[in-house]
Amino acid sequence: MTNRAPRIALGLMSGTSLDGIDGAIVRTDGERILDLGPALTVPYDAPFRDRLRAVLGADAKEEAIAPVARELTLRHAEAARAVIDANAASPAGLGPVAVIGFHGHTVLHRPERRLTRQIGDGALLARATGVAVVGDFRGRDVAEGGEGAPLAPLYHAALAASLEKPLAVLNVGGVANLTFLNGDVMAFDTGPGNALIDDWTRAATGQPFDAGGGLAGSGRPDDAIVAEMMEHSYFTRPPPKSLDRADIGLAAVSDLSPADGAATLTAFTAAAVARAVDFLPAPPRRWLVSGGGRHNRTLMGALSDVLAVPVEAVEAVGWQGDALEAQAFAFLAVRSIYGLPLSLPSTTGVARPMTGGKLHGVPGAASPR
Repeated sequence: MTNRAPRIALGLMSGTSLDGIDGAIVRTDGERILDLGPALTVPYDAPFRDRLRAVLGADAKEEAIAPVARELTLRHAEAARAVIDANAASPAGLGPVAVIGFHGHTVLHRPERRLTRQIGDGALLARATGVAVVGDFRGRDVAEGGEGAPLAPLYHAALAASLEKPLAVLNVGGVANLTFLNGDVMAFDTGPGNALIDDWTRAATGQPFDAGGGLAGSGRPDDAIVAEMMEHSYFTRPPPKSLDRADIGLAAVSDLSPADGAATLTAFTAAAVARAVDFLPAPPRRWLVSGGGRHNRTLMGALSDVLAVPVEAVEAVGWQGDALEAQAFAFLAVRSIYGLPLSLPSTTGVARPMTGGKLHGVPGAASPR
């Protein structure tokens, strides 16, 4: 049993789907989840989403990145204040927030080159909110030879302490990743999640994403193209492994109709998850799905078909699916303060359990350490 004092932490997450900022408050001692507080999502408007998309990848210029990074940080400050205000106004509020876990936004992830970059200014966020900030969660893991992702597994393990195992938690954001729980914790990216479907839908219809999977549901997947896409070398690599949003593109479906393209990419996302089972030490008895992908009925149906065991949104066990990643970074911020590992050899491939994060204090205030 831990003797570390519980902290109230706010996590902020801007995911690869480019949807917006998720914020959530957690009370934790870095090992147990003691209370969950308010959570909210602040969507990005289309012009900012386009500016953010324009600085993704290795070709983005620093002079283009800097103003987007500043704007991103200030938008996070507004989101943080909104969650803090909701926490203060709620009868179930958890008390003053001691630390913010700030993921920033990943613009480049190349762990094979020991390179990952999340834009966002932790020091600016601390000044703007008046709350200490922990950022740079992935850098140390990647510098030590790890994949730097996924980072939510230890939070999943804490949440799922009382659930029946073996269990898989599948997060379907822009990239999909799984956490396998069966005593030990194992994790890796399965492949694309919503990113390809979103990009296709935006290009083919002008809509930002396939709401509810309606476009895919009206089409027919091309099984030959799915099989061709599954020949990508990523799917034969043993885990731990992680995927950059840009590693797999849309060329294979370029000649399909909007509906058939969406259906094919949805089937591809599900096939990648099914292939991931081959690398697990035992087949999961149940899959719990978080992230925006759980709202895609066509994808959830495809996952149920290929996995052949119960596949449910995480709300089935009382978790908050839209808040889960933000909660994870609140949890990791507290772990960072206490010097606890954020990643393990079985989750990122790092050589040893690895702590991380960079603390940005508030000038004139006591350190949360």
